[in-house]
Amino acid sequence: MAVPDLSRIPASVQPKPSDYGYDLERALTSVVTLSSRVPPEAFTADTLGTERAGNGVVIDEDGLVLTVGYLVMEAESVWLTTHDGRSVPAHVVGFDAVTGFGLVQALGRLDLPALAIGRSAKLQIGDKAVVAGAGGRGHSVAVELVARQEFAGYWEYVLDEALFTAPAHPHWGGTALIGPDGDLLGIGSLQLQQGSSGRARAINMVVPIDLLLPILDELRLRGRTTAPPRPWLGLYATETDNGVVVMGVVDDGPAQAADLRPGDILSAVAGEPVADLAGFFRQVWALGEAGARVPLSVHRDGRQIALSVMSGDRDSYLMQPMLH
Repeated sequence: MAVPDLSRIPASVQPKPSDYGYDLERALTSVVTLSSRVPPEAFTADTLGTERAGNGVVIDEDGLVLTVGYLVMEAESVWLTTHDGRSVPAHVVGFDAVTGFGLVQALGRLDLPALAIGRSAKLQIGDKAVVAGAGGRGHSVAVELVARQEFAGYWEYVLDEALFTAPAHPHWGGTALIGPDGDLLGIGSLQLQQGSSGRARAINMVVPIDLLLPILDELRLRGRTTAPPRPWLGLYATETDNGVVVMGVVDDGPAQAADLRPGDILSAVAGEPVADLAGFFRQVWALGEAGARVPLSVHRDGRQIALSVMSGDRDSYLMQPMLH
């Protein structure tokens, strides 16, 4: 089973209990190590690996654990390890590609306190918080919120307002963003660079907890939300000086079937010019549900060509051996 690198955080950035008006040590015990195994034939096995590891946070007394979805997507087995070294099996309850959240349920007693769900909208730029990893204070970072802004991920993912914290937690996946009142304000997703190359610093992107509240009951009961699935193209794209460019396409996905190729510049969707990466994804999603035809104008090898992509449902490509 994969085990994350739990090397201790430097003491200079560890949170100090005296700096917080809540029981920091107790709050940190709600964070657990999460390890999952994915079948080698799974859709995401090549890109995300078959053994994944990170963190999760207990959000109710019955052992429901919230994490970042890529750790448990298509998982056939999940194990949770507590701060005192106890390991408990778990199963995947739900996954939401729109937000990036994943839910797992412990199959044994965790006997850990649940971290109360707060309101991430209340956290302001400059506010102090903690990005907590499994293992207590030595595996957590005292941070501040440095930005709230749109985030577009190359894998057809957009958050209208993601949270960005610094300094960065080196083992960010599934970490708990604990706010000034000791409640859960988000789940760690990525490490990014802020600033120009000469003066860049590492920061974490955190998915705000306010995105969970409208979908929590559906994820718990159905494994996914009742919202119609978005059109999915099966491509990876990035912004460059030349525009939004295709970096790659998913094998046997809609984009490959439509002959989209790496290096193609995506210039228009249904006749509307593409301005940036987030805008491109939103233009595609505005065309309807999964299965909608997506007309694209593409600049390739010095000429403009028209392509039509029959979009798909991303979830239909995923193995779901543990969803209930």
